Amino acid sequence: MTYYNRLFTLVFLDALVVVTAVFLSYWLIHPYDEIPAFTMIITLILLVCHYFFTAYLKQYKKAWEYASIKEMFNIFKLTAFSITITAAFQLYFTHFLYSRELFITCILYMGMIGCSRLAWRIYFERYIKQSPNKKRTLVVGAGSAGTMITSRLLKSSNIDLVPVAFVDDDKAKLSLEIFNIPVVAGTKHISQVVEQYKIEHIVIAIPSLKREEINAILSECIKACKKTQIVPSLEAIVQGGVPINELQDIQMEDLLGRLPVQLDDEGISEKIVDSTILVTGAGGSIGSEICRQIMKYNPAKIVLLGHGENSIYAIELELREVYADTIEIVTEIADIQDRRRMFQVIDHHRPNIVYHAAAHKHVPLMESNPKEAVKNNMIGTMNVAEASEAGMVDIFVMVSSDKAVNPTSIMGASKCLAEMMIQSKSLSSHTKFVTVRFGNVLGSNGSVIPLFKKQIKKGGPLTVTHPDMIRYFMTIPEASRLVIQAGVLAKGGEVFVLDMGEPVKIVDFAKKLIQLSGYTVEDIGITFTGIRPGEKLYEELLGEDEVYLNQIYPQIHIGKPREVNWNAIEDIITTYDFLSEETLKDRMLKLANYRKVNEVPIPDNGLIPVDVTNYQKG
Repeated sequence: MTYYNRLFTLVFLDALVVVTAVFLSYWLIHPYDEIPAFTMIITLILLVCHYFFTAYLKQYKKAWEYASIKEMFNIFKLTAFSITITAAFQLYFTHFLYSRELFITCILYMGMIGCSRLAWRIYFERYIKQSPNKKRTLVVGAGSAGTMITSRLLKSSNIDLVPVAFVDDDKAKLSLEIFNIPVVAGTKHISQVVEQYKIEHIVIAIPSLKREEINAILSECIKACKKTQIVPSLEAIVQGGVPINELQDIQMEDLLGRLPVQLDDEGISEKIVDSTILVTGAGGSIGSEICRQIMKYNPAKIVLLGHGENSIYAIELELREVYADTIEIVTEIADIQDRRRMFQVIDHHRPNIVYHAAAHKHVPLMESNPKEAVKNNMIGTMNVAEASEAGMVDIFVMVSSDKAVNPTSIMGASKCLAEMMIQSKSLSSHTKFVTVRFGNVLGSNGSVIPLFKKQIKKGGPLTVTHPDMIRYFMTIPEASRLVIQAGVLAKGGEVFVLDMGEPVKIVDFAKKLIQLSGYTVEDIGITFTGIRPGEKLYEELLGEDEVYLNQIYPQIHIGKPREVNWNAIEDIITTYDFLSEETLKDRMLKLANYRKVNEVPIPDNGLIPVDVTNYQKG
């Protein structure tokens, strides 16, 4: 029904109610008397008052199918005001107050107006809102978030979900009903409830859940093999302004099985506040998240440097929406392979900290283009590093990869050699050069999860390279936090690594994503395509000869230094363009996989001493 059709209906209905209330009240008190002509005037006055106060209280603009107690209270106010004004007119013109008639008129008038609005809502819920195509939904959590979600689902005609049951671990709520919907069991019985109540969809509505609690509930949902959605976490609600009743699909990072990285906020703030920060690769998935995290600590200026103008423009717009009035935001479209340009940018902005996230990261592509890996990941990194040193930068943090450990790919070898070069620069530089090593980042450009989701939308199958392929996984926020925390811990020459828990089989990730999307593995299917060029069945975060057993910060390890053969690295940098691709690959892999670490590193041998017993926050 359109707004004007609704308005006409309500205006006509209200006129009928007012006339009926006035004449019925007079007839109830004087059943055998003729209705006096003055009653028509009273009716007209009451009707005018009713329309005036209804418009003043905006009652004709209310969606009565969603009426609440507040709307009922407004009906009480408008009837009371209307009757009071009518009584005043009656007293003024007749010098007499027909109190019994007015009282009964008020009762009938208020009751019929309220009943008409209630009837509107009942009609909507019974005949309009309910659709046979709505999916029977189980709500996990009967607390405030669960009741809010349920209320929204019951009131919305454009959402194809209808709640039919709650599960909650609070025993005091068992067997109670919320909006006539029963709380039937605890969360450990989700799969049985799904079968008993013919559930087609599950909504997890407990924003305060801890990671291990989410995992336990999701395990039950996976058994049920039904489409599962979740309300935002408390962190997302507080920090991101996400509404609590906004349903989201389950993200695979919810299944990582560990607590998120906790930051040393005080130490980070001391380093970043009022500083100038430069981020290379600022338009990428990691670089852009680093920028978002940095902005929370109020730098004086942030320089967004990247090669792709569209991605840099997107992150610039996003940051300006929130921080344009408080933080200077500068963009630089530049290629890190352009040495002269890097020196110009850093000399102009004089950053205090440089986060170097720009790199070629795609393993099979770099296998086909090894010279580009050298140009970007090695030469480009050195250009930014040497420009930072010349520009008196305090801290330089390079983003690396777990593929740099015992590399079998050109991408991994190029990152490994870049790590060595960065570590070596710390020997004689005032700039603190450090490296942060990641596993696979969920949701990043090139991540397997977005590919799986696209394949599920198309009906499958999901493509996995090998049934035994395992990987370490972390989220984009975790990766960016580790980069920022490394800048605080930096003393020069370190390789920081996140404690990422246990590695996960890719095929297990694929199965869980299928089941949480409401399908069975048989529905979608999984095919194995074979290991791609340069890939390993498993990845390592630290080589056996790199490991320090102690954590230098909660969930953060540090790798031992490695020997740097500068002559061999310089030979690759100066001759790569003249070598065949096969020769270049062979030299890079041999050099990256040759290392010798002494118990006591000696600077004269090109090794970087690191004292892990003396780390302090900040």
